[in-house]
Amino acid sequence: MLRGLTELSLDSKGRLVIPTRYRDALDRHCEGHLVVTIDIDPSCFLLLYPLPDWEEIERKLVKLPSLNELTRQLQRQMLGYATECDMDGSGRILLPPPLRTFAGLEKSIVMAGQGNKFEIWDASKWNAQRDGWVAARAAGGPLPPELESLSL
Repeated sequence: MLRGLTELSLDSKGRLVIPTRYRDALDRHCEGHLVVTIDIDPSCFLLLYPLPDWEEIERKLVKLPSLNELTRQLQRQMLGYATECDMDGSGRILLPPPLRTFAGLEKSIVMAGQGNKFEIWDASKWNAQRDGWVAARAAGGPLPPELESLSL
């Protein structure tokens, strides 16, 4: 459902406008109720989930063993920063200041659809990361076993 790349701008209040092509699907799937949180990837970006999909992730995170330090860090970050946000009548959502700061979001951003969620990146970080991915693939190396049978 959530696929494609969209370049957007944050307004002066830190709001982003959900692209029109996603709004109807999000209204049907989650009535415009979304959750934004940080990703644990060191690239520093945000994840935006429809509320039902987030609740499924949240249930899984809560069930993880909290005595494992890596698991506990994951829970602290993803659950601790999770913030509900609702689309307003104009299709906008407010990205909270702590999350914008974490991801280094100022004005130009990129929303990358990932099927059940969006990644929200600072546009310059996205472009640099994308260039790195392209260079790494061009350098070769074996595919992970999970991808060897994938036919494109």
